Parts: sequence; C-alpha cells; structure tokens
Amino acid sequence: MALPHPSASKPTWRPRDRGDAETFVDSRIDWAKHGLEPRWLDEESSDCAAALDPINLHSYGADELQRFLDGAHNRGEIALIIATMGRADDNSPRSVMSRYDAGVYTTPPFYKTHVGGRRLPTGTKPRLADEVPHPERDLGLRLLTRPADAPWWAMELAGSFEYPGTGGPPVAYEPAGTLVPILVDGLGAPVAAVWISPEADQRIYLIPDDTDGNVVLDWLVAQALPEYVPGALRRARSPYFVDPALQTAAETAARLALANLEADYAVERARRESELQRAKAAAEPVRYGLLYGTGDELEDAVAAVLQAAGFATVNLDEELGASKSADLLATYGPERRVIEVKSAAGNAPEKLVAALERHLATWPSLCPDEPVGAGVLVVNHQHRKNPHDRSAQVYERPEFVNSLKVVVLSSRDLFTWWATGDWPAIRHAVLGTTPATLPPAATMPPPPDPGDRTAPRKLRWPWKRGGH
Repeated sequence: MALPHPSASKPTWRPRDRGDAETFVDSRIDWAKHGLEPRWLDEESSDCAAALDPINLHSYGADELQRFLDGAHNRGEIALIIATMGRADDNSPRSVMSRYDAGVYTTPPFYKTHVGGRRLPTGTKPRLADEVPHPERDLGLRLLTRPADAPWWAMELAGSFEYPGTGGPPVAYEPAGTLVPILVDGLGAPVAAVWISPEADQRIYLIPDDTDGNVVLDWLVAQALPEYVPGALRRARSPYFVDPALQTAAETAARLALANLEADYAVERARRESELQRAKAAAEPVRYGLLYGTGDELEDAVAAVLQAAGFATVNLDEELGASKSADLLATYGPERRVIEVKSAAGNAPEKLVAALERHLATWPSLCPDEPVGAGVLVVNHQHRKNPHDRSAQVYERPEFVNSLKVVVLSSRDLFTWWATGDWPAIRHAVLGTTPATLPPAATMPPPPDPGDRTAPRKLRWPWKRGGH
C-alpha cells in the first residue's frame, strides 16, 4: 500500500486473508483528514510519497513496491516505507528453529537482509534511545502513548542463507544497511527503529503492531515527509511544504527565530541531560551501597557520606589490621567516634551492639593517646526488602532500645540525609550533640564530593599517632 499526493478517488480495500499487517487497512483511518488518498494493489504506485506495509510476494505486491522504489529513485527522493512488526493477535509458540517470531524484510533482494522480531513480555516499558533526531524522536513519543498492554518486539538486523539448487554449501549473506533505534527496551534492544539502506536512499520505519494508524499517518505528513521527501509535498501543494523563496519577511523572521529556539533548546537539553547522567553516576555507588550494600561496599558508602558531612574518616581495618577494632574512625574537630558498619538481610540481631561495645572496651589498649567520645553502629537492616517497606528503626524492642549506650543508625536514614544534603542532621546523629564550631572554612578543606571518585575516600590519621 502506498500514498500519493491527494486526489478524489476512492480507496479500494485489499484482501485480508494472507496474514498481512492491518495497521493501515483499519476502517477507522481518516485518509481525507491527513490529506492523503491510498493506492492499493493493482494501482499505480510510481508517483507515491511513501509505502505502508508493502507486500513483496510475486504477483501480489512485489511489482507495486518495485515501481514505488523506481519512481523515488528517478526523482532523486528518499523512499519512505513504514512496516509493521509482528501480529498482536498471534500467540502461537516460537519455533525452536528460530530465535524470532516476527520479521520484516528490507527492500529487494528481499531474502538477503531482514529485521527479526522477538515478542517481549507484557508490561515492557520502552524509552527513547539516545540522540534520536527530531522526526524520529517525535515518532517515538507518539508510540509511547500506546496502551500499557500493547505488545512490543525486540528487533535485530540479520542476514540470511541461500541454498543453491545444485546441493552445494549454503551461501551466507551479511545484513546490509543500518538499524537505528528509536525506542529501546530495558536491555537496550530496539523496539521501534528505522532501517537505512547502504546508499541512504531508503528508510524503513519499523513500528509494532497494535499501533493506531492515524497516529502514524499524522507523523508521516507532519514530520517525515517535510524532512525527507519535501518534493512530494511540493507536488501536492501541501500546507506542510515550506518554500523559503516564496515566504514574506515576517514569515522568514518567525521561522528563523523558531529554528534558533529549537537549536538552543536542543543544546540546553543536551547539557541538562549530561548533568543528570553525571549526577546519577556520582550518586549511584553511594545510593546502592547504603540501601543494598554489604561488607566493604556498605562501609565505603558510609565513609563517603561522613566525608560529605565534614568528617575525616580512617579505615581501621587497614590502619590497625582486620578485626582488631571497628570499621571506621570519624573525626569532626575535636570529636572522634568509632563507627561499626553492619548489614542484615532481616531484622538486625542485638548482638551487633555487643560487638561494638567490645571494640570500645579494647580501644584504649590499641590507641591510648587518642580517646574516642562514643561508638556508632550503622546497620543496613532488612536490605532484601524495598527500602520503603523496611522498619523505621533498626531495633524496636523497647527494653533493649532503652538500654543502649551507643548510637544506632540505619543506613536508610543516612541515605535520606545525604540525598537531601542535610549535613547538620548527619553530624548531630553521629555526635549525639550539636558539634562545636570548627575553624573558618578558609582554613579547612571543603567536604569531599561523595561522587568524586578521584578524591581520596579514606583519609589517614588526622593526629599524631603514639607508639603504634
């Protein structure tokens, strides 16, 4: 099926009994609204502007498709094709002989290159691919409005094999052209894409079945044709065609202003997206460590948060030897705290407090000249649960909580304060009191950025060591 410039002839519906895609044979499509009139099988196609779900069977669509391609080539135009991937109502199991359950062949010779499709689970939530040009981005945004249960197919460009009639070895054909993603699934596989021929004179847009054809046709007329086949709009005297040489000064000025605005927006958006990616890259190790981490991963995240709040930290396992003391020593001005960092898949066992108390008891023998004010136990408890479903407190038994002589903090609370930049809350929670005023900022190094992987994460002793 192909689209020419507008005319007054009535469309003829093609047969539907061959398993063809039906995106553009839906009776709900309002061709006149889009300024289009369809040409069907057995009708002239060489002057068409685009092809929609063309059929490539001998004596059933192949001639019409070839005439469309030849007409575009003779006019020096890009041949635009929109092809539907898969069938929404086809739930038959995939053959064990193939990794695909759907496919679309590229243009002749049809058997050499195709785009295979693998149906994805219900509930797949695609996103826009990176650096998508404006016309394709617009199509992607329109496709994202499909119903939540609409099917998607992961797409892959593939070659083929030809088996000679003489019985010789098969001939392998490498896939030709480029498959450019428009939408991708959670694993980065294209679920909407455009195949571009090696000569860049053909563009096949691959959309999933169960897509509203009116949405795609509106995009075709408003975005794709003006961008890639403006000659078709010129021939049809379409209002979507803009000839700069025939515009008034006011139109030219407004058009240039709009173009500059869009260019500025693209630059600013790219800058903001880059900032977001850097912020996410910096935050993710600390976020994951505090909410899901265990062992060194959790200890490093706690140290990064304390450093961001203005503490100097020392890894005691590295400084004194593994298991001789707690995990970290945190210093803020004259105040020092021994930090024990633990994790628990379920409820935190009460014996974790006893372990910290033993470390506090042995500390004077390890470092008699460097007294500490108290101990702090940081626990990532119930870390197998969603953070929102975890208990608010590490320990909840009233008798035990009332007997505590050390500070107990959940890593979930540390995350909340770190994420909002509430450094006073972290200092108050760790020190137990309002910290003393430190020297002026000009004489102190700024708190390290927890996401700066080039900054030292474990500081050495901030005082002179005695006898060790």
